[in-house]
Amino acid sequence: MKHIPLKTISIKHHPQLNEKWVQEIIAADPSILGLGELVLIDKERIQPSGGRLDLLFKEIDGVTRYETELQLGATDETHIIRTIEYWDIERRRYPQHEHVGVLIAENVTARFLNVISLFNGFIPLIALQMTAIDTGDGIGLHFTKVVDALRLGLVDEDEGALEPADRAYWENRGTAKTVKISDEILELCKVFDPSLELKYNKPYIGFTRGGIAFNFATCNPRKSAMNLTVKLPRDEGIDAKLEQSGLDLLEYARWGAYRIKLEPQDIAKHKPLLEELLKAAYENRG
Repeated sequence: MKHIPLKTISIKHHPQLNEKWVQEIIAADPSILGLGELVLIDKERIQPSGGRLDLLFKEIDGVTRYETELQLGATDETHIIRTIEYWDIERRRYPQHEHVGVLIAENVTARFLNVISLFNGFIPLIALQMTAIDTGDGIGLHFTKVVDALRLGLVDEDEGALEPADRAYWENRGTAKTVKISDEILELCKVFDPSLELKYNKPYIGFTRGGIAFNFATCNPRKSAMNLTVKLPRDEGIDAKLEQSGLDLLEYARWGAYRIKLEPQDIAKHKPLLEELLKAAYENRG
């Protein structure tokens, strides 16, 4: 097999490319970062300190948020301090989430690898080194994780900041069949509160009560199934019922929620148990 040398370029010194171009590429497809399935919450997010957070992402199927700063060229003190500052502001504003600071630079120097590593464990930080490759047909971006975060061990308050979606968005991300499972979940919920409706956001499908976000549970349709998150404190009785039911259980969320992978036939098969869990979460949410 013939080896083809790759031609790398410096975006910082490129006559046409700039940080804004990189920001738009990542915002359009966060998967290129290699941090899992992420959805964009905001970009150029204004901070109380007067600065702007370059990019804010959230896990599609989780509660972790990534406060992300971009830097062309080599890492410097300013961007490290800014990453930590924005991470701290966001975690104080939204303590119901887990937060990880992400610094992206074209050159993560040995000196700053040492500095970032000192913080890691106390402040969850990820450092990604970005390489721009000229393919001849265009520029490709490749990201290498050089420092990983040590994760530190009610989502409603900032829902207005989430980018809205619609049913078509979720049918494209999942399928019409799996989105229909969220309709069936809603019907179970209407038994105890007829005013509940679905609300389509890009991170998840939530619920509203009287037009106001009321997320005692959330739905995440996928291609073959739908992940249902039910916000309840962990309980031995609930654990036993779920284990005996035969439902496909995902890992219990550290922030306090049961996660269940539902296929279309599961709603009818497990209707009483699902209704019981949803009602308990609704009452617990109060």
